[in-house]
Amino acid sequence: MITQKQIEDTILFLYKNSVIELPNDVKNALNHAYFNETNKTARLNLKAILDNIEAAHKNNIPMCQDTGLPIIFVKLGNVKVENLYKGIKNGVEKATIEVPLRPNVVDPLTRENTGTNTGIGVPIVDIELIEGNYIELTVFPKGFGSENNNAMKMGLPGEGVDGIKNFVVETILAAGGKPCPPTRIGVGIGGSSDYALKLAKKALLRDVNSKNPNKRLAKLEQELLELVNATGIGPMGLGGNTTALDVKVELIDTHTAGLPIGICIQCWAARHASTII
Repeated sequence: MITQKQIEDTILFLYKNSVIELPNDVKNALNHAYFNETNKTARLNLKAILDNIEAAHKNNIPMCQDTGLPIIFVKLGNVKVENLYKGIKNGVEKATIEVPLRPNVVDPLTRENTGTNTGIGVPIVDIELIEGNYIELTVFPKGFGSENNNAMKMGLPGEGVDGIKNFVVETILAAGGKPCPPTRIGVGIGGSSDYALKLAKKALLRDVNSKNPNKRLAKLEQELLELVNATGIGPMGLGGNTTALDVKVELIDTHTAGLPIGICIQCWAARHASTII
């Protein structure tokens, strides 16, 4: 039996890791962008980002004042868990006090802040049922400077791959510097309107350097990355070679009459942390 206390402690531990320490694949990608950047202003912005990451590490504080909306991905195997949701919720509330996290959760109409980073339907928990005798928890603190620039389109089947490419580029151009580039971009294709966006968000859990096992999608990822970086938006929207660190595409089948496309943009602070119990 995995206890509620284990879940609480794990969520607290993952939050401390995710908002203070950037995953190594993202740090390496930012360093690579810095050393390969030719635009002077872009290099200054990338250097400021790298210095910020180091300062967060040295001072044991969050790397960004926006510590995000609590989103938790759960892979649940054949295990018994005591009060899973309550354990996650309590863990988020503890992290809010102990890390600390900025209280971000509000009523969408009254704008009243809960003060705990929990509330109606929050934390948002996504559960995937899996084989195996374990549970995997992933904390994904999603800042809204980038989340506000997400997009979803119910494309027509005839638009095909060109339509997907056009929609991604249009979305990135509209976002400009608002999502604090260089970004990570997730693209979800297929399913339903809501699931395309969920796929796009889950795509951002992949390693920056990972290649899609589907050669067709791997090719599309590379083509989209080149198109996005050709916009010249650059770090913090002030020009440069690197507008995005990577583009990740996930696909599931859909209805014959539709082509759902979801785009999830993540800022340079592409924070997440996972562990298995």
